[in-house]
Amino acid sequence: MKVILQDNVVKLGKAGDIVEASPGYFRNFLQPRKLAVIASEGALKKREEDMEVLRKKAEKAHQQYVELADKITALGKIRLTARVGEGGKLYGKITNKEIAQALESELKVEIDKRLVKTNEEINSLGNYKVTIKLAPDVQSIIVLELLSEGPIPEATSQASDSEAKKPDRAEKE
Repeated sequence: MKVILQDNVVKLGKAGDIVEASPGYFRNFLQPRKLAVIASEGALKKREEDMEVLRKKAEKAHQQYVELADKITALGKIRLTARVGEGGKLYGKITNKEIAQALESELKVEIDKRLVKTNEEINSLGNYKVTIKLAPDVQSIIVLELLSEGPIPEATSQASDSEAKKPDRAEKE
């Protein structure tokens, strides 16, 4: 018997698919859980209307993603500041959440941290390429410039300090 799936069903199909199911499986499992309906003429017509509405929503969402990607690309570069230790190394790392928050403050649009992708760990000062993947076929690439919050501490030489504290052997003898 042909049925139209109302929701995704493992090993059977996705929502909106027309599949073949045994009458017992439909009657005892799919229908009570409202996972499928019989593929009648009326149900098929309603399915086509629903699919058209879903296509229009997907087109609109895709257009919004493209516009947002253009805005992000137009920024070109975002700047973040962080506390640094000796040699320009950070205390910790810059996370995708911090990058997403910086983008949100610039664009006034909410960006999920899971959309932000970096090629390498951001744990020192410099410029990094960051990809924002808004949809499977829509992405934007920007540069993250990481600056120091304050002055960068100088690297102190521990070897010279320890040598200064050692007494000269020639003086003892």
